[in-house]
Parts: sequence; structure tokens; C-alpha cells
Amino acid sequence: MYQRLLHIAVLTVVSPLLYAESVTVAVASNFATTSNALAADFQSRTGHEAVLTFASSGKLYAQIKQGAPFDVFLSADQAKPQLLANETEKQPFTYAIGRLVLWSLDEGLVSDGLPDHTQYNKLALANPRFAPYGVAAEEVLAALGQTSRSKWVLGENINQALQFAASGAADLGFIGYAQWLKVNDRGSHWLIPAELHKPIRQDALLLDPSNTSAVAFVAYLQSEAALKIMHRDGYLAPIELP
Repeated sequence: MYQRLLHIAVLTVVSPLLYAESVTVAVASNFATTSNALAADFQSRTGHEAVLTFASSGKLYAQIKQGAPFDVFLSADQAKPQLLANETEKQPFTYAIGRLVLWSLDEGLVSDGLPDHTQYNKLALANPRFAPYGVAAEEVLAALGQTSRSKWVLGENINQALQFAASGAADLGFIGYAQWLKVNDRGSHWLIPAELHKPIRQDALLLDPSNTSAVAFVAYLQSEAALKIMHRDGYLAPIELP
């Protein structure tokens, strides 16, 4: 049944439906800008409207567990969609792979590595308890031997980590590549080598397969048009990961 619905949905990506519907999508904060672009393109191609809600993956997971009426979940990790899938027959899939950047508004602070701890007072990152990009940042710090948390400023999500670094509340911060694209005309940065943290595989889960527009949106996420938008924003397609 799911395969049949998916086949129908693929057709709707090419041929807009006569009667447009809406799909409610729970979106990890790091994916906000990209998902807005995807939603606009999806609507222009299918006629369906994607209504987006942004928060950390952990908060969205908790809301879904409590019965929030989302049709699709776009997490910033694999664990939370899998936990939800374990309770059903639904199958998550990786829609994108994230990249991590260390950024500072100070043009001289960051180059090819993390500055010595004596060169900064506050370091922003998303809270590892809720945000997968925070987990990745924590892994990077551990790999570099900087395990002290005394200078950490924890944001609720990756966008708040960017706000801390951009406002001066933190001297530098770990942010997503897509967030860095918003500020890359300012400051200094270091694109974190992939080997310093586990791959940030971002998984999606179709929560309501009875919603035709939700099935269509999931199919669209795996289309060439969607992958081009994600690649433009610095995300890697799953097949690009070694």
C-alpha cells in the first residue's frame, strides 16, 4: 500500500493535483531556511501547501510523542525518527547529510582549527541533549581534547547558537553550513572536517501515510529538484557519503 501511495505521489511531483491539500511538517531548526525553499518549490510543482513548524529535533520528537498532529517529521538525526518508527510499521529514510562550521564574528579569531581556549570567553553550541548538531559539536571538542564545559553557551537549537555568536553573547559558535551561508560575508570560519564527528545523517519519517499531500512531500524530498536545493544550501545527498 505504501509503495502504491509513493508511486502516486511521485506522479504528483510532476503533475499538480486538481485539488490541492496541505501537509504539516515538523522541521529541525537547522533545516529552516532550506525547508522554506523546498516548501515553495513543492507547492509550485504540486499545488500542495507544506505548513512548517521549527524546533530542535528533541522538542519535535516530544511533541509528536504527545500527539501533535504532524504529517511528516524532518529530524536532524536518525535516532528520533527510528524511535518513532519502532512503534509502527513506518520506515524512516535519510534525506540529507549536514555539515558543521565553527564561526566567529571576529575576523581574526578562527582559521583552520579551534582557537586555544585562552583566546575566547564563550563558545556557543546547540544543546546536545536536544540537537544532533550539538552532539556533533561535542564530538569535535572531544576529538580536539577540549572537554571543559566552563565556556559553553548552550542554545536550544542550532539557530540559537548562531544568534549567540552573531550577537556577541558568545565569541564563536558551532553552526550548520546552511546557517553559515547567511553570515559568510562576515567574520571568520572553519569548515569542520568530517572525520572529527559522526556523520550528521538527517532522517525523515512519514507519520500519516493516509494524507496524499504528505506522501507527495516525502516523494518530492527524494527528487532531483529537492536535492539541488539542499545541495545549494550545503547539505550532502546520502549517496555522496563514503
